[in-house]
Amino acid sequence: MKRTLLASILALTFTSAAHAAGEAKNIIFFLGDGMGPSTITASRIYMYGEDGSLNMDKLERTARIKTYSNDAQTTDSAPSMAAYMTGVKMNNEVISMSSDTVATNPGKDANGNLGINNCAANNGSIVPTILELAKAKGKAVGSITTTELTHATPAATFSHICNRNAQYAIAAQVVPGGASYNAALLDGVDVLMGGGRNHFLPYDASSSNGKLGRADGRNLLTELAAKGYTVASTKTEMAAAPTNKKFIGLYSSKSHLEYELDRTATPPLGEGATQPSLSEMTTKAMDILSQNSNGYFLMVEGGRIDHALHGTNAKRALTDTIAFDNAVKAALDKAKITDPTLANTLIVVTADHDHTLAFNGYGKRGNPILDINRDYKTGLPSKDADGNTYTTLVFGNGPNRPDLRTNLDSATVLADNYLQETGVRLASETHGGGDVKLFATGAGAKTFKGTLDNTKVFSLLKSAFGF
Repeated sequence: MKRTLLASILALTFTSAAHAAGEAKNIIFFLGDGMGPSTITASRIYMYGEDGSLNMDKLERTARIKTYSNDAQTTDSAPSMAAYMTGVKMNNEVISMSSDTVATNPGKDANGNLGINNCAANNGSIVPTILELAKAKGKAVGSITTTELTHATPAATFSHICNRNAQYAIAAQVVPGGASYNAALLDGVDVLMGGGRNHFLPYDASSSNGKLGRADGRNLLTELAAKGYTVASTKTEMAAAPTNKKFIGLYSSKSHLEYELDRTATPPLGEGATQPSLSEMTTKAMDILSQNSNGYFLMVEGGRIDHALHGTNAKRALTDTIAFDNAVKAALDKAKITDPTLANTLIVVTADHDHTLAFNGYGKRGNPILDINRDYKTGLPSKDADGNTYTTLVFGNGPNRPDLRTNLDSATVLADNYLQETGVRLASETHGGGDVKLFATGAGAKTFKGTLDNTKVFSLLKSAFGF
C-alpha cells in the first residue's frame, strides 16, 4: 500500500517536472479573430447570462496579450497571427517574414484577379513557423478555419509572403512538390480546412465563379489528391474521410464559410447546408492528427467573428464567438477521452486583436445584451442627452453613424441584420489596439501568465513542445 502510494507520488512529481520543462505531445491553438475582451463578455452574457461562463472562461490559466505590429499601434491579422506562429514582429499585411519585409501590393492575374505574388527576392526573409518546426520533429500538423483557407490567419501557419492578399500564391505554397511549394512543410500539412475553393481551381469562364479561379491553369486539388490527400467539399464528405490519410476540406466555392447564424438558419443560406460546424471540423482534424504517434499541432480559427465586427453586426459576431467557444469544448472533451488530465495536451485560446466594440452603462442586469439599454434602477429605457434610446453595444467607428439619432426599439435592434451605431463614420469598422485575453490548460499551461507580447506566446509554445 505504501509502495503504491509512493510510486504514485513519484510519478506525479515526474510528470509535473516534465510539464514544467514543457513536454506537451499535442498542442491545439485556438484563435478567435478579432475576439477582444468586450466581445467575450457580450458573448458570455448573450449565451449564459452575467453569472454564466463560456467554456474558455473555465480554463485555469490566463494572460493578457499585447498585439501591436512592427509598424502600427493597431495590428492587422497577418502580422499578429504570424507573431504567435513565428515569434517575430512584422509589418501590417506581411505573413511570416522578417521584420524588414515591406508589404508590397500584390498583382493581378490575366483575368484581373488580385492575388499574384509581387514580392521581390530581396524583400525580407522567411522566418520558420511553429507548424514547420513541429513537422520537422515528426509531428502531424493542421490548420482549419471558417474563413478562406488562404486568409491571413491560416496562411500565417504554413506560408511566407509579403502581402496577405496574394491568395493565389499562398494556395500554391501548400501543394507538396508543386511550383512555389513551401519545402519546410516536408511531406505537407496533414489537415487543411476552410473556404475559398476558387484559389485552388483553374479559371473557368463558364462557371458560376465568373472570373474567379487560377489563371495559371493549375488544379491544386487534383495535385493534392495525387499526393495522397482526401479532398472534400461538404461535411458529409468530411465525415466519411479516412483518418489514415492527409485531408483537405474546402467547403465554400468562392468565399468564406457562412456565419453560424446563417449556417444554422432554416433553411440555411448559401452553401451553409453543406458546411460543417467549427466543432465538427475540430474533432475530425483531431481524429486524423492523433494517428501520428509523435503528436500534433493544430490551429483552429473562428475567423468570421472578425468579419461581423467589421460590419458592425454584433449578433453575428456573438453567435460566431459561441460557435468558436463550442469548438473549444469539443476539443477538450475529445482530448480527455484518451488524456483525462491533459497531461500530454496543451490547449491555448486567444485572439489576434481587439475591435472597437463598446459596452455602454448602466444597463439592468438580465437585460438582453443586444437590446436597447434599460436602467438598472428603474428598468426603463435609458436615454441619450436628446431623449433617444440607445443600445448597450455600440462601435467606436464604422459605417452606421446616423446624421441625427432617433429612438430605437427592441424589434429593430434584436433583428439578425441590425447594425449597431458607431461614433466615427468610416466605410468599415476598424480593429482596436487594446490587449486581448489568453486562456490555457493542460501540459505547459502554467507558463501562460501576466501581460505578454504576442511574440512571447511563440516561445511558450516551443517550450511546451520541448523544442
